[in-house]
Amino acid sequence: MEWVGDPRLAAGPEAAGYLEAAFTPGAQLGTVYDDPTTPVVVTGIEELTTIRVPSGRLVVDAPWHDDEVYNYQRGLPTPPPRELAVKIPPGVYPVEIAWTAGPYEFMGEHCDGIECAATRLCISDEPVVGWEMGLGVEDDTDRLQPGDKPRFYSDANVGCFADAGAWTALAAPFRTFTDGVPPPRNTEQLANGCERVRDASQHADLVTFGAESGGIVWLGRTKTGDIAAIVVTSGLPGAKA
Repeated sequence: MEWVGDPRLAAGPEAAGYLEAAFTPGAQLGTVYDDPTTPVVVTGIEELTTIRVPSGRLVVDAPWHDDEVYNYQRGLPTPPPRELAVKIPPGVYPVEIAWTAGPYEFMGEHCDGIECAATRLCISDEPVVGWEMGLGVEDDTDRLQPGDKPRFYSDANVGCFADAGAWTALAAPFRTFTDGVPPPRNTEQLANGCERVRDASQHADLVTFGAESGGIVWLGRTKTGDIAAIVVTSGLPGAKA
C-alpha cells in the first residue's frame, strides 16, 4: 500500500522543488539577493561524518540555548530538546551538507557567496516521493494553522542531530561556561566548524551543523512511507497549508 501523507504537513511545490534541487549538483536555487541575473548554484554535496543513533529516537535542535545554560549552571531543570515525533531504525547514518555558490561584490570586493543550502541525514537510498514537515513530540498537528512552519531556534546559529536516548551526556560539553565565556569543548572538530560528541557508554553521537537562527525539519518519505532522509533548512519556501 502506497504512503499517503497528511496534507497539513506536506511541502508545497516550491518547497518540494527546493528540497530536491538542494542535493542535485549543478541545480539552481534562485538568484543572488538584489541581482536576478546571477544564479545561486549547488556546487557539491559533502559527507561531513557519520552519526550513531542506537535508540532510533532523534533530536534535531540547537545543542544549547542561552536560557538552558543559565539553568544548567544553577542546577535548575532544563527543558527537553526538540525530539522528532517519528522514529528511525537504530543505526549509523551519514550526515551530508549541500553547498551553493552565488558570487557577488561587496564594497568593491568579489565574494564567492559559498553557503550551506541544507543539511541531510541519510536514512536509506530509497527514492523520496514526498516531503513533509518533521514535527516534534510536543507538536500537535491539529493545532497547526495555515502557513505554520514548526521549527527549532538557535541563539548561536548552530543545529545538531543527536541520539535522544543519550542527550544529557551528548549535550553536556555545550553547557559549561566560565564568566559567560565557553571554554574549549571536549568535542571532535569536523570540517567547516562542525563538531561531534561521542558517548562511549551508549555508543551514541551528536553532530552539529550551521543553522542560521535555527531551522525547519523535513522528512523525505518513500512510496511505502518509510523515511529515506531528514533534511534541515534555514531559509526555504513554506509548507502547504
